[in-house]
Amino acid sequence: KKALQEMKEKFSYVILDCPPSLGLLTINALAAANSIIIPIQCEYYALEGVGQLIKTVTLIQENLNSELTIEGILMTLADFRTNLTKEVIEEVKKHFGEKVYKTIIPRTIKLTEAPGFGKPIALYDNESTGARKYEEVTLEILEANKDTKMEDIINKELTVNSEERHGEEIG
Repeated sequence: KKALQEMKEKFSYVILDCPPSLGLLTINALAAANSIIIPIQCEYYALEGVGQLIKTVTLIQENLNSELTIEGILMTLADFRTNLTKEVIEEVKKHFGEKVYKTIIPRTIKLTEAPGFGKPIALYDNESTGARKYEEVTLEILEANKDTKMEDIINKELTVNSEERHGEEIG
C-alpha cells in the first residue's frame, strides 16, 4: 500500500494485473487498491469463481480496506457463436447491472497467440479485433472516471507547471 501511495504522485492510474487465484499476491493487491475491475470469462465455471471473489472482496472491505470498490466487470473470451456466452453475459448483467462494461472482449486467435510471444496484444497486433476491443474498454473506463479523475490530473499538471515556472524565476 505504501508503494502505491508513492506512485499516486506520479500517475493517475496504477493497474495491478493479478492472477485469477485468490492467493497472497491477489489479497495484498485488493487490500491496497482503491477499486477493482473483475474480468469474467464467458464460460460455465466463471460464475462460481466470481461468487468466491465477491465473498473475498467483502471480507477485505470489512477487515482490511473499507474503501475498496468494484469499478467494473469486463466480460472476456466471448464466443458469440455459442449460447453459453450469451447466457453468462445475461447472468452477470442480472447480478452486476451497470457495472458490466458495454465492451466485451471476444475470443480471438491473436489474443491467444500474443502471450506465447511475450507481448501484450497492442504490441503483438495493434490492428486486431482484440486490440481494438481492449482500446475500446480502456476508453470506456476513462470516460466513466472522467469527472472524478480528470480534475485530479489537471490539478497535478497545474501544480507541476507552476512549480517549474516558479523554479525558473528563482534560478
